[in-house]
Amino acid sequence: MPSARLSLPTRVGASLGEFFAIGDDWERPSPALARSDFVLFAAVELLGLFTLELVRSVDSLTQTTAPKWVQWLTVSLGAVLLLGRRRWPLTVATLGAAHMFVVGVTMPEVMGQFTLQIVYFITTFSAVAWAPDRRLMRLVVGAIVLFMFLWIAWQFVLGSSVQEIVDHTKGKARTGIFPPVPAAVALTLIVNLLFFGGAIAAGQVSWRSARLRTRLGEQARTISEQAESLRRRAVIDERLRIARELHDVVGHHVSVIGVQAGAARRVLAKRPEAAADALGAIEESSREAVTQMRGLLGTLRSIETETETETETGADVEGVSGRGLKGRGPEPGLADLPALVAERTAWGVQTAYDIVESSPGAIDRLSGPVSLTLYRVAQEALANTSRHSTASSARVTVRVTEDGPRPHAEVEIVDNGRPRSGTSGTGMGQLGMRERAATHRGTAEIGPRASGGYRVRVRIPLGENHV
Repeated sequence: MPSARLSLPTRVGASLGEFFAIGDDWERPSPALARSDFVLFAAVELLGLFTLELVRSVDSLTQTTAPKWVQWLTVSLGAVLLLGRRRWPLTVATLGAAHMFVVGVTMPEVMGQFTLQIVYFITTFSAVAWAPDRRLMRLVVGAIVLFMFLWIAWQFVLGSSVQEIVDHTKGKARTGIFPPVPAAVALTLIVNLLFFGGAIAAGQVSWRSARLRTRLGEQARTISEQAESLRRRAVIDERLRIARELHDVVGHHVSVIGVQAGAARRVLAKRPEAAADALGAIEESSREAVTQMRGLLGTLRSIETETETETETGADVEGVSGRGLKGRGPEPGLADLPALVAERTAWGVQTAYDIVESSPGAIDRLSGPVSLTLYRVAQEALANTSRHSTASSARVTVRVTEDGPRPHAEVEIVDNGRPRSGTSGTGMGQLGMRERAATHRGTAEIGPRASGGYRVRVRIPLGENHV
């Protein structure tokens, strides 16, 4: 029976493969030379030449016989490599390894300078962090590391490193617990393992971070595009619903015009005053029908296709609770609000209903579309209170002002609740309320109140065609 647990080498190999993203096809884009590359080059160049002269001033370059200009050129060539560290990472890493080897063989004291060690670390780091081809990166970086450790082995086995250590410690008492030669070998291996291992690990972390940022950006763009698509679809759906409601209104007025025109024709000769009344009704109906058609055309102007199929996505988008738009009787209006309030109270939210009129009967003189819009807003707001709020009570107030410079009708729904966790909607219901208000050139205020609870208020301006 095979073991359910993987062996330690297998687990380590799998972890390393995951860390180094073996098999991942994502390629990090190689940027063009930027200002930051030139700034880094200039900083390393100036610091390198400055520290080189400091070292020379304390007489620490006694074993270097190369002319001073050659030493300067060596430091400058190392700094130049940093210019292409992101644009050509693998080439720069290869040249950096060659630079380390050549300078280490000919001028080891110069190669050991602080700034050149920074250059070698950055070139290795950049190869891992910026190479677009990960398979080629592993081959190049692996070859560089292997070559460097073979060079170290050659120095100890066939070179003069061991002899130099023996000569330096000959005749001196041992001060440590380890023999000098094994201690030097171990120290060199540890330093180089940390040097190259740190550069490779840091480069891989940088590459993985870049990949994560790219994928998060792609996901954010996808989510944004989907959200925008849903928003456009919801707007189209809501406008089509508004179009159907206005179609009923306009159809009604056209029917009235036809009936009144026929009546006027029949009584024109015998009862001129009755014909005048019929013509007045025709004028009023035609004016309101034209007004509604203008609002309809303005609302639907952005719809680019006539073949869009309606998709029902729930009451938040529908803006209507439990009612369709086809095959039913007259549209509801403010006269149906008491029944709606009673229904919400029966469902557990104590709901009150107030009417504020500038004159008696003002609410009854509102046009059908305005009354329907205010009813739909109240219906959606109360539905949202039940679905998404902790409210225990709500109040619906309808205000109609026919007098003054700005006659208007408005509905306001307030509650005493807070948003209920885990029930956030799509926001399409609020979008529908705003669309309905905009159809009548009205305004919508939707949001939490400073004193607590939530408020929805839609105000529609009134004119001679709305009352």
